[in-house]
Amino acid sequence: MKLTGSQIILRVLREKGIDTLFGYPGGAVIPFFDALHDELDYFKVYRPAHEQNGVHAADGYARSTGKLGVFVATSGPGATNTITGIANAYMDSVPLLVITGQVANVLIGKDSFQEVDITGMTLSVTKHSYMVRKIEDLENAMREAIEVSLEGRPGPVVVDVPKDVFLDTWEYEGDLENTHTENKLPEKDDLDLAVKLINEAKRPVIYAGGGVRISENDDVLLQFAEKTQIPVCNSFMGLGTIPRSNKLSLGFVGMHGFVETNMAVTNCDLLIAIGARFSDRVIGRPDRFAPRAKIIHIDVDSTEVNKNTYECLPLIGDMETILNTLLKDSEPKDRKNWLDEIHSKRNTDNIEGEFVPENILKEVNKYFNDDTVVATDVGQHQMWTGQFWNFNKSNEFITSGGLGTMGFGMGAAIGAQVGNPNKKVILVTGDGSFRMNNQELVTISRYKLPVKILMLNNNSLGMVRQWQRMFSNARYSETDNYEDVDYLMLTRAYGIISYKAESMDELTEILNEVSNVNEPVFIECKIDSNCSVYPIVPPGRPIDELLLNG
Repeated sequence: MKLTGSQIILRVLREKGIDTLFGYPGGAVIPFFDALHDELDYFKVYRPAHEQNGVHAADGYARSTGKLGVFVATSGPGATNTITGIANAYMDSVPLLVITGQVANVLIGKDSFQEVDITGMTLSVTKHSYMVRKIEDLENAMREAIEVSLEGRPGPVVVDVPKDVFLDTWEYEGDLENTHTENKLPEKDDLDLAVKLINEAKRPVIYAGGGVRISENDDVLLQFAEKTQIPVCNSFMGLGTIPRSNKLSLGFVGMHGFVETNMAVTNCDLLIAIGARFSDRVIGRPDRFAPRAKIIHIDVDSTEVNKNTYECLPLIGDMETILNTLLKDSEPKDRKNWLDEIHSKRNTDNIEGEFVPENILKEVNKYFNDDTVVATDVGQHQMWTGQFWNFNKSNEFITSGGLGTMGFGMGAAIGAQVGNPNKKVILVTGDGSFRMNNQELVTISRYKLPVKILMLNNNSLGMVRQWQRMFSNARYSETDNYEDVDYLMLTRAYGIISYKAESMDELTEILNEVSNVNEPVFIECKIDSNCSVYPIVPPGRPIDELLLNG
């Protein structure tokens, strides 16, 4: 059966069970959107206001559903606008397929209108990039791109298609090959040694990261932790892999980790890292991170081993099989003394009733607990959310970890709501990030997505301002946002219900009114510009040297 290139792409997507697309049309992809118009009985299509936010939406869709996110952009600026979103997905190992249009083959290399080398530009932030110049190569390239994106450690893939290839015809063959690959496993001796280390440890800690979420191994992790009574700290991307309400959960570790969490890692004799990168924001000064601990590093990606830390026992392979082996062979333990020692270091301040981020987030959390997905932008509000929201499942938290992309949140919330129509979705943002992405209010309004937006407005670029105060003698250079925007008027222009709260009583009254409203809502909370994220580990310092104020 002969199909056009556009039809071949759609047929492969159907074959792989992909029915949701995000995209923005333009000259080079007119043939694709023309073919898509005939298949809207199957495909659901969402058009953002800007390509970067569209990629973030595909990213949020992928993180919250475990499915492949797909975005389609035109050539030139359409393609270049996707790069930040692609890099963000790459840093956080998100399965993403970005299909870009390209000028016709005859025009390539001639500085033609809206011609850019997008495969070259994205080479360092993709698992693989394809430029498909011949129609006969398109079907296999598409199928391979999807498999590459999803297999092993997931990540983004770019497929660049010239306009004439969208229009050419070729025989469609269908998926004739079984591409299943066997799961890799560590050597038995290494698994036996890991079990021995776990059984002998007196003060072990599990360090669980985003790889647990990606591989959907929350349940096995929890069983393993509870059998061995080993406390669990998380990377920021790993929050929710163990319910935050569980007595073994210590929250996230690192620059803004709690005192008891950072001290537990510093004082442990065994650190079991599971699907986690040893990022600089986690480990602080490398030679002082878990200084007395042996390290077991479980991951699917061997390139992460010994990247930022010293000698470890690597267990590289299929995480589910490795965890189940450790679960089966590890001995049940009573580690009450170790847990009591950890929790004795908890820092508690009495801030009851104050209109501060901790109380605001805890109050909102009361109304949005079960079946709620939380997306954040990047900054102080992001750290406060990680500290104070009680995440129960790993796919409930969507944030930009590795790249730290301001403006990520609204697109991600849109994608999460599209992928989870029966769940509540909350975007926690700050005024700085909101200024970068608020054009997507039109997308939320157009598709009637009941996203709830909580903006912590401190009239500043809060995190940078905090650093300027702490480390640059309070020289506030370009970090103040003056009150030059009426956010309620702005959001209401898009037909969105909007409120402002300046006290806990006002916030509670608003939440009582809107928590079960099935339409988008915007809540602005005015907070002091000097509100800061604590604890904080100053740059270059070990994670046990935390500042609790300053």
